[in-house]
Amino acid sequence: MSRLRPSPPVPRWVLAVFLLPAVGVYAAFSALPLLDTLRLGLFVADDSGAARFAGLANFHTLLTDPDWSAAFWNAMGNNLRFFVIHMLVQNPIALGLAALLSLRGLQGAAAYRTLIFLPTLLSVVIIGFVWQLMLSPLWGLGERMLGWVGLAEHFQPWLGQEETALTTLALISVWQYVGMPMMLIYAALIAVPEDIIEAAHVEGASAWRIFWAIRLPLVYPTLGLVTILTFVGNFNAFDLIYSVKGALAGPNFSTDLLGTLFYRTFFGYQAQIGSPQMGAAVATLMFLVILGGVGLYFALVQRRLVRHAL
Repeated sequence: MSRLRPSPPVPRWVLAVFLLPAVGVYAAFSALPLLDTLRLGLFVADDSGAARFAGLANFHTLLTDPDWSAAFWNAMGNNLRFFVIHMLVQNPIALGLAALLSLRGLQGAAAYRTLIFLPTLLSVVIIGFVWQLMLSPLWGLGERMLGWVGLAEHFQPWLGQEETALTTLALISVWQYVGMPMMLIYAALIAVPEDIIEAAHVEGASAWRIFWAIRLPLVYPTLGLVTILTFVGNFNAFDLIYSVKGALAGPNFSTDLLGTLFYRTFFGYQAQIGSPQMGAAVATLMFLVILGGVGLYFALVQRRLVRHAL
């Protein structure tokens, strides 16, 4: 029997030819608009409407001018709160659901996975409209549903109060998107080698002990991926806030995020006249925040997760 010969290496020019269309599409629709946004943030409009180079003046105004800095830091704080709620609520729930659905012999696991993931596929506009109806103090079902369990007196107009509006929207977002991290963690859990699990069973380890000592450490890299995806997704959040509270992110900007601040600034909803240059400055700072978070994750967290998993 003749031995199989290894295939010759593919020439680099062949790889370049196949990669060129994807690189061209990425450059045209992602890289070039990003670079143009960074460039636009360095200009200001003069009295005639013409743009002139101003360096970092827009960023200085955004961070120090009271008319702008209050809105920016309010949106930044709300974004951090939005992210923390997802980290403390969404991801632990996703981990628990994934652990339950990965149990051997669970009846109807496929149906449960589908039902949990289904809200992720729905339009955010539909989600926002339905939850507005449910939580409305005038005709919503929220008060009635709490009454079924004897908690009707605890019902409040959560979407209409400054103290609770952002938390309520964050929990709605958790309900809609918990299926995504659940599926990622579930895929990692079922990929754990069965021989390791069987060996632990033979040694007398309980299912709880196997999960905490074997299965969970082996999915740490996936948990890190879920963390960074949650961070990026939350600091890009816009659609749910806009569909429920509009561009003004009420009440009294209590649900304002960096995404809605950028929209108002670019299209003229801010107290000042709308400015594409200031909007580009907000977008640039959003990009830098996300880039800094991702860079910090890869520098400090990802290496430890991979080392721990190995």
